[in-house]
Amino acid sequence: MTLDIEQARHAMIEQQIRPWEVVDMRVLQTLAAIPRERFVPEQHRALAFADTALPIGHGQSMFKPVLEGRMLQAAGIQANDEVLEIGTGSGFITACLAHLARAVTSIDIHADFLESAKDRLQALDLNNVRFELADALAYQPKQQFDAVLVTGAVAAIPEAFKRWLRPGGRLFVIHGLSPVQEALCMTREGDSFAVQSLLETDVPYLTGAQPEPKFTF
Repeated sequence: MTLDIEQARHAMIEQQIRPWEVVDMRVLQTLAAIPRERFVPEQHRALAFADTALPIGHGQSMFKPVLEGRMLQAAGIQANDEVLEIGTGSGFITACLAHLARAVTSIDIHADFLESAKDRLQALDLNNVRFELADALAYQPKQQFDAVLVTGAVAAIPEAFKRWLRPGGRLFVIHGLSPVQEALCMTREGDSFAVQSLLETDVPYLTGAQPEPKFTF
């Protein structure tokens, strides 16, 4: 069984993630090292390495592996970075960030997501993450970060997310209107931002970040 899991993990990286232009070796090594199957709800565990998003509760889902790879690569996490993750979810990206960075703060509005993620990371001896129960749209961190990664979509990018970046810091965010959303990486350059468009996708919105409803009369 273990061999089958390792073969599936290898196939995920070589047949899904690499062909999507993920070539950063630290990212690929991290995706190989973190056991994704431990973060997937038990009823979906057979699909842990499939090219599909997996529901995790509260209307949220784990990203497809290819999107996880592109996100981690775009954020360019360095070994001494301090990182903010908006949306802990299953904790899989949290674990990847913990593997790549010096320190991670991960926030979520759902307490059960945080508790499950804590347990999963402790089991992997990843102890450089601070978890906080918080609403991202009202959050006021006490510091700035080298990278901010948003794991749910926003209809419009909050200005606060940009202010949380240090000079040279990177923001990965998916914005726009479903079913055609755009993944961006924004790099802070003084008071302005260099914007790199990465890909089109469609993922669930952060709680409270959905488009305003349109009323018709």
